Amino acid sequence: MEICSLPVPSKNGKTLDEIRKSAKFHPSIWGDFFLKYNSDNTKISDAEQEELTTKKEMVRKLLAQTPDDSTCKLDLIDVIQRLGVEYHFKNEIEESLKYIHDRYKHQNSEDNDDLRIVALRFRLLRQEGYNVPCDVFRKFIDNEGNFVASLENNVEGLLNLYEAAHLGTHGDEILDRAIDFCSSHLHASLLNKMAKVPLSKRVNEALILNMPIHKTLTRLGARKFIAVYEEDEMHNEMVLNFAKLDFNIVQKMHQRELSDATRWWKKLDVGNKMPYARDRLVECFFWMLGVYFEPCYAKARRILLKCISMASIIDDTYEYATLHELQILTDAIQCWDVNTTLDDLPLYIQMCYKSLIETYIEIEDEMVKTGESYLVHYAIKDMKKLVMAYFEEPNWLYNMYIPTVEEYMKVSLVSCGYMTLSTTSLVGMGNRVRKEDFDWITNEPLIVVASSTICRLMDDLVGDEYEEKPSSVDCYMKQYGMSKEEACAELRRQVKNAWKDMNQECLEPRPASMPILMRVFNLGRVIHLLYSDDDCYANPIKSKEWIKMVLVEPLKI
Repeated sequence: MEICSLPVPSKNGKTLDEIRKSAKFHPSIWGDFFLKYNSDNTKISDAEQEELTTKKEMVRKLLAQTPDDSTCKLDLIDVIQRLGVEYHFKNEIEESLKYIHDRYKHQNSEDNDDLRIVALRFRLLRQEGYNVPCDVFRKFIDNEGNFVASLENNVEGLLNLYEAAHLGTHGDEILDRAIDFCSSHLHASLLNKMAKVPLSKRVNEALILNMPIHKTLTRLGARKFIAVYEEDEMHNEMVLNFAKLDFNIVQKMHQRELSDATRWWKKLDVGNKMPYARDRLVECFFWMLGVYFEPCYAKARRILLKCISMASIIDDTYEYATLHELQILTDAIQCWDVNTTLDDLPLYIQMCYKSLIETYIEIEDEMVKTGESYLVHYAIKDMKKLVMAYFEEPNWLYNMYIPTVEEYMKVSLVSCGYMTLSTTSLVGMGNRVRKEDFDWITNEPLIVVASSTICRLMDDLVGDEYEEKPSSVDCYMKQYGMSKEEACAELRRQVKNAWKDMNQECLEPRPASMPILMRVFNLGRVIHLLYSDDDCYANPIKSKEWIKMVLVEPLKI
């Protein structure tokens, strides 16, 4: 029996096709807002550029003059990273952390009894990829295996240990215990209204808002930390002013990019030709800034934005169209023929296919200029793979079939889109990426599977009122006889394990270079933000304030 000849299921007197076509997404809250940003009002003046260069050299000099064997160096590196300006001083920070690692790998320093310093050093080194053992925290454990009671009121120490513990890998039980221990006592400290306001805000961000440093988007985290750091009476005014100026200058670059992207999106005319699809260009751009915000990745951002925008349209099409229409669309995409028109199908299906093909032609034309057009074929191959997974899900729905957990995960780890985005994120990165890196990333390595797992399961945990198809919660409930609460607990456990997989992949010896691994890791960070409590992609009201902070409101200097 052909798939398209299956009877259309019904529910509450309505056919499944009727139900699917009645779903309505929240409209765009941004519209043409970013069109107003142009080359004139986002221009970076010579005076601004000169001031940035001067301040940058001052910070570089401060880095060089601060001894690598001092606590001050650890604090300075941490501040520079959290202020979002680390990308200016990559080499200097790498050299300093190598020295710190080589000197302290035996952990016989006199400051090893200071929990704050030990935890900060541990986190900075693991972030850099050094596989430092978590045994450095054993001196803070009593004979019964518990953290010593004297730490309970050491808020700075507890917060730094809590932050460090999020870099744990499988087998780092002491870090698992640290998260529970620190959570309990930091909650108590918040209830007791700790005296230092900046410290209180840092604890609130990490604990209550569930945004530890390791899972925070660099750009959004920097915007928030700048405000907190400014309130710290010990802050370095010169470093702070440099970070503010850099934030504003980069924000102008992003505004100009988003203005150009808005014009591209308007040409697609999605609102008229595919009105069922979500208009989330601004949210997608914010997503891409989570993957890479640095000015040097403007081309990569532009390409990845087009990819995720197309994936979003296609995803919504597979939630809206009939199975018969989807069968034909799927076959056409697998053939990937620019001359295919799909004239016998509704206009929205024709436009979906046409927009997809033309978008990838645009990307290929851009890559021709640098002699790298062959890389686009990796992206196209992964898009075809994504579409096949998209098609499998409505096929389950029309068959009224709840797959096994194994069947579901095999398809849904692809349909969440992160494998496609991981591959495409490398296309515009230039000479930072080799052909071997594409061969590696398209072979579903552990870090890509882990990032995809976080994406899929966190999406399923918050639920989606617009979707009728089975989720992992349904699969676990049916296959293992679990309650919904038990199924959700299992998914959260798997998400925690996936973060540990990603952490492990970023430690030496690494399967790829850190710039490549961080693209995949950052995709996981975006999902942690957007799907922690609700589906902030389906409901753009939830992400409005974040976008304003990063893309609309400049910092006062």
